[in-house]
Amino acid sequence: MNPAVDQLLTDAAQWREELQFLRALVLEAPLVEEVKWGQPCYTHEGKNIAILGGFKNYFVLSLMKGALVPDPQGLLTKPGENTLEGRWMKFTSMAEAEAAAPYVVDYLLEAIKAEQQGLRVEKPANEFGVPPELEAAYEATPGLREAFEALTPGRQRAYLMFFTAAKQSATVAARIDKFTPRILRRKGMNDCVCGHSQKMPGCDGSHKLFPGSVAF
Repeated sequence: MNPAVDQLLTDAAQWREELQFLRALVLEAPLVEEVKWGQPCYTHEGKNIAILGGFKNYFVLSLMKGALVPDPQGLLTKPGENTLEGRWMKFTSMAEAEAAAPYVVDYLLEAIKAEQQGLRVEKPANEFGVPPELEAAYEATPGLREAFEALTPGRQRAYLMFFTAAKQSATVAARIDKFTPRILRRKGMNDCVCGHSQKMPGCDGSHKLFPGSVAF
């Protein structure tokens, strides 16, 4: 058990007992417990497998590539309409988590197996799926999913193209972190956020002329 996760869950404002319950289940699988994106994250041989998250009305156990995991119990759902790889078990009560408990480790073992086999979700032609790093950012940043999905398809596609063009997971995560404030404002990559552009809604660089203006 990771002391950093101990503290994280101790400080949790909501779902403390429920998240501790899920944590105990997850630790029955051969996973390493870490803290990533401000949440308990579970890895196998350096690969992200699962993450725990608590929200206002529910708590979740997310499988980073859950689309590759068999779901005989019907426990997995897509976090968002445009989600490609990620799936989560979403709970609104301890009773729901307890009902799923007998199956959690089996699902985690299947997720590990898929990662070890190098399985990947095939992306639809001319489309970009939501990378696992963005799914993790959704869970760590309240409102980010809603803000991103509120963007026009073209703006979403531009972000996803930019994020997934990076070859390293750390680079993908860094790009997402950099653009999170802009997404939360429901702005596209090239939208004006300072209010001074003469080519609205696009940015024409006017923010550079006004002290205190920012590009994000």
